[in-house]
Amino acid sequence: MQYHSFTQIIEQILKEYFPGEYIDILNKSELLNYINIKTRSAEKEAKSRGSFGNIYAIYVLLEDYISKDFHNKGNYSEYEGAIFSKLLKRQRELPFGQKLQNHALNHRLNEEFRRYFPTCDYIPILRNTETSRYWFNENLIKISVKNKTYNIAEPIIKIINKYIETKQASLNDFLTACNLISKYESKEDIEKFIRKLLAPHTDARLFEIVSFAILKYYYLSKYVYFGFSKENLKKEHLHLYKTGRTNANDGDIDFVMKPLGRFYQVTETLDFKKYFLDIDKIERYPITFVIKSEDDEETIMKNIKISALNSYSVLSIVNKYMDCIEEIFNIPKLIQIFDIVVKNDNLNSILQEIILQCKLEFNFTEELCDE
Repeated sequence: MQYHSFTQIIEQILKEYFPGEYIDILNKSELLNYINIKTRSAEKEAKSRGSFGNIYAIYVLLEDYISKDFHNKGNYSEYEGAIFSKLLKRQRELPFGQKLQNHALNHRLNEEFRRYFPTCDYIPILRNTETSRYWFNENLIKISVKNKTYNIAEPIIKIINKYIETKQASLNDFLTACNLISKYESKEDIEKFIRKLLAPHTDARLFEIVSFAILKYYYLSKYVYFGFSKENLKKEHLHLYKTGRTNANDGDIDFVMKPLGRFYQVTETLDFKKYFLDIDKIERYPITFVIKSEDDEETIMKNIKISALNSYSVLSIVNKYMDCIEEIFNIPKLIQIFDIVVKNDNLNSILQEIILQCKLEFNFTEELCDE
């Protein structure tokens, strides 16, 4: 599939509605520019992280706006407002939206919009917390050019639909490639395919999925003995569980190991604040970090500590945090583990796990993904 600049697609859609003024409208509209920023992943390869929460908040409110013909008849200011529960239900009906929470509708969209456009006088979502009624700020969808006002609600819906379509197609291509390579290609090709996913440029969600698949089958070959007495010890294989979705943004721990009770957190940042925050939220319980970095473990630990000392300046506090880091898995270490798992004849199991987790992550059905 060819990936074109999504900005050009936005321009094409605007041109359909406003042939002579579409460039001026795009340049004047903070909302269109925000959507342009949020749909950048459509230009990239299939693995690129999609952005749906805030975009879907825009979508469902404008869909409600258009369904009641306010873009033609006006008098939106007299509208009693959309019902929150219906908006959230509609978000979750959309592709990739099944697990979306209420954050975008309640505050996240407005907060992010302000960060991008601090001088804009308007926020996108208006709400009455007592009645749970919501409106989209009409000032952001009425754009004045050359003494004429244009309503951009309909083209925005079309732009977001095109973004959804593009992301569905690209992810479907990726999952189809996974299925095909598992069925028809050689072991060497499958191995090469997975190795390409263990790279610094890989999308964060996909890196988390691939890391989980590799570690899961690495630990399955290991075991411990548990019991309440020496005479009654039971042999148990180590089992890694994925405890949440990669795009949930809910602050949960990413993986948990049974029966040892080890916690794993996946990250792509080397900012010590992220590590210390993760440690704090589990009350300084030991935690293992899986890091999308090619830096060696010693360098990573050293850089975290140096950065932390620059902010905290108290060595004893920093050391307490550093002592909570049980282990670090960087990209080279994951590759070494991958080699071990391949030698144990688990290559196809890893690929099938990646496919399964991708389907769960992106809400793809078997009919959509399989050839």
